[in-house]
Amino acid sequence: MFIHSGFFIIVLGFLGFFLSNSFHRYISLPITLLLLVSALFVGNQTGLSINLLSYDLTLLRIDGLSRVFLIVFLLMTFCGLIFSINQRNKKEISWALIYAGSGVSAVLAGDLLSFFVFCEVMAIASTFLILGTRTELSRTAGFRYAIIHFFAGVLILVGIAGVINTTGNVAFDQLEFSDIYTKFIFVGFLINAGCYPFSSWIPDSYPEASYSGSVFLSAFTTKTAVYSILRGFPGTELLIYLGLIMIFYGIIYALLENDMRRILSYSIVNQVGFMLVGAGIGTEMAINGASSHAFAHILYKALLLMSAGSVLYMTGRRNCTELGGLFQSMPITMICGVIGAFAISAFPFTSGFVTKSMISYAAADEHLFYVWLGLVAASAGVFLHAGIKFPWFVFFQKDSGLRPPDPPSNMRLSMYILSAFCILLGLFPSAIYSILPYEVDYEPYTVSHILFQLQLLLFAGFAFFVMLPLLKRTQTISLDFDWIARKPLRKAFLTVERFVEKAQCQIKESVTALLRRRFAKKIFDAKKIVKVTMGMPTNVMVLSLQIVLITFLLILVIS
Repeated sequence: MFIHSGFFIIVLGFLGFFLSNSFHRYISLPITLLLLVSALFVGNQTGLSINLLSYDLTLLRIDGLSRVFLIVFLLMTFCGLIFSINQRNKKEISWALIYAGSGVSAVLAGDLLSFFVFCEVMAIASTFLILGTRTELSRTAGFRYAIIHFFAGVLILVGIAGVINTTGNVAFDQLEFSDIYTKFIFVGFLINAGCYPFSSWIPDSYPEASYSGSVFLSAFTTKTAVYSILRGFPGTELLIYLGLIMIFYGIIYALLENDMRRILSYSIVNQVGFMLVGAGIGTEMAINGASSHAFAHILYKALLLMSAGSVLYMTGRRNCTELGGLFQSMPITMICGVIGAFAISAFPFTSGFVTKSMISYAAADEHLFYVWLGLVAASAGVFLHAGIKFPWFVFFQKDSGLRPPDPPSNMRLSMYILSAFCILLGLFPSAIYSILPYEVDYEPYTVSHILFQLQLLLFAGFAFFVMLPLLKRTQTISLDFDWIARKPLRKAFLTVERFVEKAQCQIKESVTALLRRRFAKKIFDAKKIVKVTMGMPTNVMVLSLQIVLITFLLILVIS
């Protein structure tokens, strides 16, 4: 019987609030490693069923799809813990564990209600992760993050309630997209995945977390949403077009960005777009490609954010315009960052090469030529913004004069582990193919595929250096879709609010004047009431006024 890893990690997180900083180093870390090892040998199973309000809830379901996310989530939790072990804010590590444990529990949930509960715990814990830096920017970003996920949660809950009411079934399997209630769930999942036009919450919030908090944030929320879409809505054609929009949206804004962690945050949007395209195609090859790409993406994205986080930790700077030349004093961080950049660019013999290409192959296999063409063009764009731009402006380019050393040993160790996975999974793709939901009939290492990819990357690299003067960033701010909510919509809301307040005042004055006239005409002369009330005790006066008001209301009703 498999031990429920998610529950264990959540408990470790809560215990960390009350114990010393060494608790996570000596207890949480080895337990997480044991949970990871146990997950490698677990077979398909269900368990931990409870009956709640006449509904059977399944807290543990392991099958081909959930196993992929279970293993990579546990691996990410382990590496993230190593990286953050020097974090002075022990509450942040505890929230990170609760966040990670909830993500693990969500992908193990076999029913919609359990899945929803764990997703909401994730939203709460991740909000506190963003608030962990205790700055004004993190406070406002965390507030916006909480609002958007509360909205998504409401949509999902309404949809789940409708599905249960109409079908009486709470099982989390493939959902009928034609049903109005499942459309609510679908939109909620898309918001959590960072689908356009709701993508901006990712670059708005993740960069405001600490150097270690952003590493955890990159792994769980959007990938849990990808899992939920693969589980509930495979083959939904709309996902193909939404995914393509996300892909190019992420590329464009990443190229415009100056903040290195915002570059990588937009890259998350871009990469999730590839996964949604795979989910939309919906074939076995496409589902394998989307789930394996989610696996690889979690690892190389965490590696890139660890590299960026190490630079932030050692220099206190995050903008590309303030950095450069760091390869001289941070060679290990630079090498690990370049490995992550090659992996995200699908360079041959890296993890991205053997996973992302499965989605393109699935599109070609279904004769979706324009989708295939868009994915190929997007692969070149990924190399531009994450494969070259991030390492070039941070570690090379101009000499900023900064000479910080590489980060502490625990941070280096976590980057070593993830770098090894990025390379080993590329060299031995069968390691990841063996855990995918369906049997894999795909060979990534053909001469034509390798040559095509190298030509594509070479062309993209040439284009980068040709356009380098245009890509050099200044101290500017890129306006994203959320600017509409922050500025025009906020201004419109305040304008409407002022108009309503003014209208309320005018209505109140008009009603008051009308009531005075009717009151004086139908009840008594105001001068007489003054004489009567002069010298009255306060309690008698109040009682008299209440009687008068009640009488007045009765007259109004009758008349």
